[in-house]
Amino acid sequence: MFHPRRTIKALLLPLAAGLALTSLPAQTAQAASTLTNGGFETDGAGTGTPSGWSEYGDTGASFSESGGHGGSYRLSHWASTAYKVETYQYLSGLTNGNYKLTAWVRSGGGQNAAYISLKNCGGTEQRTNLPVSASGWIRVVVPVNVTNNQCTISVNSDANAGNWINVDDLTFTSGTSGTSIHGADISSLAKSEAKGGVYKNSSGTTGDPVAILKSAGMNYARLKVWVNPADGYNTKTQVLATAKRIKAQGMKLLVDFHYSDFWTDPGQQAKPSAWAGHSYSQLKTDVYNHTYDVLNALKAQGTTADMVQVGNEINGGMLWNEGSTANWSQLAGLLNSGYDAVKAVNSSTQVALHLAKGGDLAGTRSWFDSALAQGVKFDVIGLSYYGYWHGSLYDFQTTLDDAAARYGKPVYVAETAYPFRLGSEDSHEDVIDLSSELVSGYPATVAGQTRWMNDVASIVEAVPNGRGLGVFYWEATWTAVTGNGWDPTDASSGNAWENQALFGYDDKALASMSWFSHR
Repeated sequence: MFHPRRTIKALLLPLAAGLALTSLPAQTAQAASTLTNGGFETDGAGTGTPSGWSEYGDTGASFSESGGHGGSYRLSHWASTAYKVETYQYLSGLTNGNYKLTAWVRSGGGQNAAYISLKNCGGTEQRTNLPVSASGWIRVVVPVNVTNNQCTISVNSDANAGNWINVDDLTFTSGTSGTSIHGADISSLAKSEAKGGVYKNSSGTTGDPVAILKSAGMNYARLKVWVNPADGYNTKTQVLATAKRIKAQGMKLLVDFHYSDFWTDPGQQAKPSAWAGHSYSQLKTDVYNHTYDVLNALKAQGTTADMVQVGNEINGGMLWNEGSTANWSQLAGLLNSGYDAVKAVNSSTQVALHLAKGGDLAGTRSWFDSALAQGVKFDVIGLSYYGYWHGSLYDFQTTLDDAAARYGKPVYVAETAYPFRLGSEDSHEDVIDLSSELVSGYPATVAGQTRWMNDVASIVEAVPNGRGLGVFYWEATWTAVTGNGWDPTDASSGNAWENQALFGYDDKALASMSWFSHR
């Protein structure tokens, strides 16, 4: 995560809500075992109900028109007045089993609801909201288990005047989708609790925050490690203690090595003070020994790390200046030293390299092309993606998909977050504290925070070939607690992040934790 300073923010586009439409009548479309006219090419533009599809509600708001994703035409929902409409197709004669609908979508946002669903398939209706992307098409997938030989594919809008969506190139095929990581960074927790931090469930009962997060669906925790920070927190000692709690809840563990005494990010990668005068050769040994020491201690207490990040947001390298990207051969040596230490402790622990380039296709390619050219070893690619800094959701999907395909590696979001409100709880200015800094269409509300997380998770889920592992929410437990500020060298420093935690200013678990249950 970036050091909490004021920075230039890039705005995204609006987000469609995901609320339910009213109940719809029984489907009357002609039954078929395969999807008909999924590209909306059969009828051309403006010819009424698309062939193979049926409509319900304000049917004039559902039509085909020019401007398709793959072909010439697309399905659109739009009207000059408020409208509710469903465009659907009923499939029968299906062999029971797992299926997934893939669709390319765009949305201008602002709707009460805009989503694609698979329903009447024998089990629970499966929905995916349409992420907002007015300029670029985004691919989404909706998986379902068919148990009654039929299924209804449904495109829904509950919209205000002028709201619009485009949908195109739908396919319904055997297979499934989903993500394995529904995680959060809780590095701040140990210090928060030591300074009096309290965490409550949604009913207001004080409890173990790790258990509260687990009950919401969290299955993976991320902990950062500093070498010798001024406040004595985020060291091996706290990682060992918190790891026991994480594993006791049945969660997996990601250890995030900063190789510093302080925050590292694209703007700062300072060496630990204990390593300050060391040569490059000694730094390689330092990286190996520090990595091995922490991980071996975790293993010895029965809490072996499942994944490790060798470096944090290392756009410009790490352990500056020796490990800067200005000297890739040395950076490669340091990264490989960390990799070797991880594998020496446990060969099945996955090693990730982590950049803060979630929407930067060219930058991500350049970095990993250089890493491969230098023989850097890694198993997984992690990207930070904050919508107010790192580009649009379209940029994010393009970058994520490309990284997975170009390097043949699984990908995950190492960090993302969103505000549930504006206005600091303490006296310190929050990183995002003005409405002008928000992603357009995502209000600073619990609902907006939830929508953001579900849309990011949907994009990771849609990475082809099952290479999208999942998402870590950044600093879910970093509430405003006196003494637990951003600066480990200053006990009076405040928290710049409490409005992006997953616990509210009343210390209660927020409903936005529901994103952990995303597929």
